[in-house]
Amino acid sequence: LYPLPKQKAQRYEAVKWVMVFAIGVCTGLVGLFVDFFVRLFTQLKFQVVQSSVEECTEKGCLALSLLELLGFNLTFVFLASLLVLIQPVAAGSGIPEIKCYLNGVKVPGVVRLRTVVCKAMGVLFSVAGGLFVGKEGPMIHSGAVVGAGLPQFQSISLRKIQFNFPYFRSDRDKRDFVSAGAAAGVAAAFGAPIGGTLFSLEEGSSFWNQGLTWKVLFCSMAATFTLNFFRSGIQFGSWGSFQLPGLLNFGEFKCSESDKKCHLWTAVDLGFFILMGIVGGLLGATFNCLNKRLAKYRMRNVHPKPKLVRVLESLLVSLTTTVVVFVASMVLGECRQMSSTSHSGNDTLSLQGMSEDVNSSIKTFFCPNETYNDMATLFFNPQESAILQLFHQDGTFSPVTLSLFFLLYFLLSCWTYGISVPSGLFVPSLLCGAAFGRLVANLLKSYIGLDHIYSGTFALIGAAAFLGGVVRMTISLTVILIESTNEITYGLPIMITLMVAKWTGDFFNKGIYDIHVNLRGVPLLEWETEVEMDKLRASDIMEPNLTYVYPHTRIQSLVSILRTTVHHAFPVVTENRGNEREFMKGNQLISNNIKFKKSSILTRAGEQRKRSQSMKSYPSSELRNMCDEHIATEEPPEKEDLLQQMLERRYTPYPNLYPDQSPSEEWTMEERFRPLTFHGLILRSQLVTLLVRGVCYSESQSSASQPRLSHAEMSEDYPRYPDIHDLDLTLLNPRMIVDVTPYMNPSPFAVSPNTHVSQVFNLFRTMGLRHLPVVNAVGEIVGIITRHNLTHEFLQARLRQHYQTI
Repeated sequence: LYPLPKQKAQRYEAVKWVMVFAIGVCTGLVGLFVDFFVRLFTQLKFQVVQSSVEECTEKGCLALSLLELLGFNLTFVFLASLLVLIQPVAAGSGIPEIKCYLNGVKVPGVVRLRTVVCKAMGVLFSVAGGLFVGKEGPMIHSGAVVGAGLPQFQSISLRKIQFNFPYFRSDRDKRDFVSAGAAAGVAAAFGAPIGGTLFSLEEGSSFWNQGLTWKVLFCSMAATFTLNFFRSGIQFGSWGSFQLPGLLNFGEFKCSESDKKCHLWTAVDLGFFILMGIVGGLLGATFNCLNKRLAKYRMRNVHPKPKLVRVLESLLVSLTTTVVVFVASMVLGECRQMSSTSHSGNDTLSLQGMSEDVNSSIKTFFCPNETYNDMATLFFNPQESAILQLFHQDGTFSPVTLSLFFLLYFLLSCWTYGISVPSGLFVPSLLCGAAFGRLVANLLKSYIGLDHIYSGTFALIGAAAFLGGVVRMTISLTVILIESTNEITYGLPIMITLMVAKWTGDFFNKGIYDIHVNLRGVPLLEWETEVEMDKLRASDIMEPNLTYVYPHTRIQSLVSILRTTVHHAFPVVTENRGNEREFMKGNQLISNNIKFKKSSILTRAGEQRKRSQSMKSYPSSELRNMCDEHIATEEPPEKEDLLQQMLERRYTPYPNLYPDQSPSEEWTMEERFRPLTFHGLILRSQLVTLLVRGVCYSESQSSASQPRLSHAEMSEDYPRYPDIHDLDLTLLNPRMIVDVTPYMNPSPFAVSPNTHVSQVFNLFRTMGLRHLPVVNAVGEIVGIITRHNLTHEFLQARLRQHYQTI
């Protein structure tokens, strides 16, 4: 007995809850793996180098210590680069790629099992190798890959592992799980489940619903507490105590009970926080501008060369970073007096072991007893320990040290982000900003005499200002920082600082992730269009040059269409012969209030050719809209010939579109350009599946004799459908006919030619569309809109064209 539909729905929902819990647990375990080995390798490296430095200070063999440090760092970075060569999409933080995926753009290989293995292994080597990168950004990518792969119960890398799991065989379900996995990655990285949920909503998903919010939050909680449980047990031996909520923890900001004048922050400080937000926005815009120029240089001069060049660039960055860190710590550091806890309350931390961590991370290189080297304390520690130093050590860093540290870290982290290793940007930005905030606090105390200032607060606000200026996040970053500090009173200053930093930075350029998305040429849709874009209509931005199929089409025609185009969906149409006379009048093609002059068609054809040429560098073939064989053709000198060629290209490559007749080579323009009645949309994957499975009938039979495939059979190959170029044509009879009507979508979203662009845009964003037919009042399709037609650059070009024609 089959379950009732209600029982099926309840079972489906129950399985979905189990899946999001499993995704959260697995993401937490990935974070535990990365953290454990980063801590292990880093401790090993610093113990060896520190003992060597202490010995060589007396013997005068510091060059040997530098060589030891270089040996560790170059080895680790070399291994990280090799892993990126295996899976190139594992480079960087992965946040731009996940943002594209959740926005509705498929980036090849971004959610494969091989990617998460190379990402997790690579990031622990790149962080342990002393590069100015973080492990928190790649955690978001790793969580997203877990979310995409776990509910499928299959993998391309491990083809033998196959389970008969019929659930979640659609892009929408997969996208929902990727949203949950990305949120779980944030939650595991920062111990911020609510911040992770908001991150997935603000930065990632284009398509959201109320039920998804609760599942994503549950997934984030599962990731946080899985990581918390194991880290607390491994580090403190107290299983079940839940003392370490995330990979990065800021400790507790708390004034000493003996210091009555101390306040975490006051109303007077808000003015300074606003100014710090402005400076943070300017610094972030500068960082993004420099990094964009570097990325363009790499795209022109590094990426086209052999892959070994990318490895050499990573090793060069590692070499430079190691030498700068070593020389700066030895030469530029100052010997500072250790602060006592009786004199300052900033060391008093409630988390077990946190105070000891802050004090034990002090480095005394080249300094006499009771003093320590402030520059070495920042450079010769893991980045998390350096952040805790800046947040919780009081009055122990000179302004000169902080200024030099900020400058060196700013330049080297900017150079590092974009090389071929897995690398996050959150922690370097926080550390850079914390040094900036601590510098401001020192200057206000020393030169203005504001004794009430709590240095840790200014370090936190500086970190928020710089990070906000770089990534331009507001809601989610505010909540992440509040959850990381466990201090709700910081909500207002953090929120104000991030808003000011974002507004200031947006005046100059976009956030770092948006910049890298644009450099990849991905048609990412923003949250909304500009107001002036409503001067455009659907007819202004649609693609009128259509490739379509008939309800009953010969196999030879389908193969021809699929092999000569790269479209991912095709309108199913019939010719509306009754409207021919009204449709064709002189030099104008008229179809129910929509007029396309020949010059307009010529312009569109030329633009189509230019666009197809620029799209050759896109990361995915799905982003192209033109057949490659038409790209290289030169523009004919006579426009009339071009129009004729365009019309011929539209129809003649696909003979025998109707099974009962063959189009004549002698067709006139009127016969070629017939009105097309729209019946539905069919996907490329569906057409290829029908051909592979031999779903067709012969001329002597009726279409009822054609075999029928169930939904499970149609989606069996998801997400890797067979390719038309791999099809063995000898097994197909080209004269056979395929009835596509049972498999097409007979009622897709469609718009009128007069629909405002803002309405079209909102439909794409909220419903997760990839293709939108434009259908006139009598049901004739006059064009189709894809994501490319809604990108900012395309709309701007159309708007300029609109103003020129007025």
